[in-house]
Amino acid sequence: MDINTARSLVTAAAFVAFIGIVWWAYGKSRQPHFDQIARSVLEEEDNAQGEKRHG
Repeated sequence: MDINTARSLVTAAAFVAFIGIVWWAYGKSRQPHFDQIARSVLEEEDNAQGEKRHG
């Protein structure tokens, strides 16, 4: 196996890993969990601002 074959295999493996990560991140079964996390960040920010206004 020469260096070009090894580079091709590494490139193909990286591409497969990238596609796997994208598939995992955008999977429909994970959407409710990610939506909850996104809302929690905004709710924490709103709570912190509310405490500053009243405190």
